[in-house]
Amino acid sequence: MQIENVDVLIIGAGPSGSVAAGYLQQQGLHIKVVEKQKFPRVVVGESLIPRVMDHFEEAGLLDALNSYGFEKKLGARFIRGAEQCVFDFSEKFGQGWDWTWQIPRADFDQAMADELIRKGVDIQFETEVIDVEFKGTESTTVVKNKEGQEYAIHAKFLIDCSGYGRVLPRKLGLEAPSKLDPHSAIFTHIQDVRRPEGIEGTQISFDIIETEVWLWVIPFSNGSTSVGIVGPTAYIENLSATLDNDEAIQNAIGLSDLYVNRFQGLPYAFDPIRLTNYSVSVSQFYGDGYALTGNSTEFLDPVFSSGVCFATESGILAAKLAKRQLAGEVIDWEKEYADYMKFGIDVFSTYVKEWYTGNLQELFYHRPENPEVKEKICAVLAGYVWNKDNTFVSKHRNIIKNMAYLIKQQD
Repeated sequence: MQIENVDVLIIGAGPSGSVAAGYLQQQGLHIKVVEKQKFPRVVVGESLIPRVMDHFEEAGLLDALNSYGFEKKLGARFIRGAEQCVFDFSEKFGQGWDWTWQIPRADFDQAMADELIRKGVDIQFETEVIDVEFKGTESTTVVKNKEGQEYAIHAKFLIDCSGYGRVLPRKLGLEAPSKLDPHSAIFTHIQDVRRPEGIEGTQISFDIIETEVWLWVIPFSNGSTSVGIVGPTAYIENLSATLDNDEAIQNAIGLSDLYVNRFQGLPYAFDPIRLTNYSVSVSQFYGDGYALTGNSTEFLDPVFSSGVCFATESGILAAKLAKRQLAGEVIDWEKEYADYMKFGIDVFSTYVKEWYTGNLQELFYHRPENPEVKEKICAVLAGYVWNKDNTFVSKHRNIIKNMAYLIKQQD
């Protein structure tokens, strides 16, 4: 069997794999990316948060991505009946980017791949991982290309950025149940021909149907809008008696007083996609010679758009640590990688859980607004969940529920 030798093999060409590849290519390492799917492909994760801009910049992708004219995301709006809570990323606690993008992932991921290929990165699409064997910190990965030919890749380090494919967790038996309650989603892109002018037409919004059920609306610069419904799995299944995704989306839109007239009956760009019990976890984040990143480790919930952020945060960090290790440095992967990532995931998990309990919603809609509280929550929603100067990060386990309790006592 033909064997190819590389410094680092990256499995997956999505956001995590792209930032890892971009960073390592800049460092002069010999890398290869294998991707099972053919690009462009439709995938969820279309609302970014500002922290990702740091990663795209470090990976040398920012300027190229900025040239595509993706819709700018300056904040986010949360709607509950007649109540609205709007977060402006320029009014957050601490330093960091004030904006990001709302992106059709098919176009966005293709744009990243095109830029990496232009820079000389070897990306092989429609190439599936068949087997992986480790000897110490080095690995031999057998892959099959679109012509059905199998060959081996010998790597000094392997970064699994396979997302929902979860290549290493499946092959090494690392999968673990999520600590979050089971939720599901259905989404599609709608030709947004009734889009209002100005910010009302372009602003990302989350319309709360019930405490645990919400509709996302993510407008794109190409004239289409991503519309999805999220809720407990049983609720999503009951949107259609026959589990018909088209009917479920139409019924979901009908539940929204604000968006029913804008989207009802309009054509889809593709058949609606159902994601069932999507939250996942793993028993470990790394091992001898490999690191798991992005959705290969944890996927929480789309309510605060954290998915791509954790993918790129872990992708760029794994690449940096792998580069140092290959240079001869001894890396404490538990402290510098696993503990670091778990802290950020833990913070965001608290916000997801307290959203679904209703406690975080109490803080969002309490009036009059507390500007200091809102700025600190805004920093979390922007992805700066490692800034422990922010009490809504360092004391995340108790501060939301305690403040919600006080608000309820006052009412």
